[in-house]
Amino acid sequence: MRITVVFVLFFMIPNLARPADQSTHRDASLTRWKVSDRNRPVPPLITPGTASTPEAPGKPPSDAIVLFDGKDLSQWEDKKGGPARWKSVDGVLVIAPGTGDIHTKQAFGDCQLHVEWAEPDPPHDKDQGRGNSGVYLMSKYELQILDSFENKTYADGQAGAVYAQFPPLVNACRRPGEWQEYDIIWHGPRFAADGKLLRPAHITVLQNGVLVQDNTELTGPTDYMHRPPYMPHAEKMPLLLQDHDQPVRFRNIWIRALSE
Repeated sequence: MRITVVFVLFFMIPNLARPADQSTHRDASLTRWKVSDRNRPVPPLITPGTASTPEAPGKPPSDAIVLFDGKDLSQWEDKKGGPARWKSVDGVLVIAPGTGDIHTKQAFGDCQLHVEWAEPDPPHDKDQGRGNSGVYLMSKYELQILDSFENKTYADGQAGAVYAQFPPLVNACRRPGEWQEYDIIWHGPRFAADGKLLRPAHITVLQNGVLVQDNTELTGPTDYMHRPPYMPHAEKMPLLLQDHDQPVRFRNIWIRALSE
């Protein structure tokens, strides 16, 4: 009996590692085609991007939507709908403290997102007052940005955390002033017509090439000292970058929409 239980659990794990509707879609796809079927459609062809260096950002994949290429903020606006008031200086997007959050003009759902960011150097303050910002998927779900290099704070508030929910698996932060990278895979929540939650949100994050969130299932939107429940919303919403009154810098922001 013990051997049978282990066998069953082993083969159940891959299905638990992805959202339920995604698993169902893939299972249906497997039964639609024969093994190595030459009539099966091949994936679309794209040109891969290039890696960034400390001196210069890399190139995005050919099918990516470039949200900031170092030239202007035309893809962004402030939360009141006016022009984004952050600064574009020498190819870098810099938070102008006190001007407010900015969000994309375009709405996004399931996606692959690449964001490069750097903390002020020399650092100022400590704890949550040191280089604080955030990437909000669908304007509601925050992946924390913070100077967590030799800076003590609460675990679910450091860089790489799903804010106020899940700490990163490891602290993979570079020194202040050095460029850091988030590569994010996001699957947003799904709701039925009556508002019932069909699928929680899931996020996978690599920070500087290191896995810090492994298909993490969110409990709902993120918030300070609070864990609000899911409330029905659209499948696509703008991406938001947080102004937390500190001049964090950004570059090379691009996104790829993921199909079901």
